[in-house]
Amino acid sequence: MSARTAPPRPEHSDAHVTLYRLQACPFCERVVRKLDELNIDYQSRFVEPMHSERDAVKRIVGARTVPAIIDDETGVAMAESANIVEYLDATYGGED
Repeated sequence: MSARTAPPRPEHSDAHVTLYRLQACPFCERVVRKLDELNIDYQSRFVEPMHSERDAVKRIVGARTVPAIIDDETGVAMAESANIVEYLDATYGGED
């Protein structure tokens, strides 16, 4: 996990997590399912399909891969679905 400075949140959004994703991406959907399971409000930002054109994602998490999230509550910005799901469980999963 790496913490990076997150861009300002749009004023109309109450969500503190921003998810950068692609349409019909199974790895992105894995993160969406976890966010929904944990009842975490999030904002989706769909990115360019061409890997080489995902500069916005690279500026935030240091790579052009998706899914990627920014969590304004903790200051975490990260990519890779397995890492994101693990982070969400550890941070917001609560105790079983």
